[in-house]
Amino acid sequence: MTRQVFCQHLKKDADGLDFQLYPGELGKRIFDNISKEAWAQWQQKQTMLINEHKLNMMDPTARAFLEKQMEDYLFEGIEPTIEGYVPPKA
Repeated sequence: MTRQVFCQHLKKDADGLDFQLYPGELGKRIFDNISKEAWAQWQQKQTMLINEHKLNMMDPTARAFLEKQMEDYLFEGIEPTIEGYVPPKA
């Protein structure tokens, strides 16, 4: 049986994540409120952001930047600005 959550990003009931993928309070919030589908969408955007900004994930500043983008995207519905990327129209 797949765990169901009300996904705050997609605004619908959907399959929840199998386990907490991100540490700390934010990770718990994501686990409780974000679906697999929304997390997969974020993963694609995260990869684009890392590549575009040439982020070094060992750098705390880069990690903080990415975490802010992730939180804004997943919980506020704010699309990250990615050069040359136009989100598909809903």
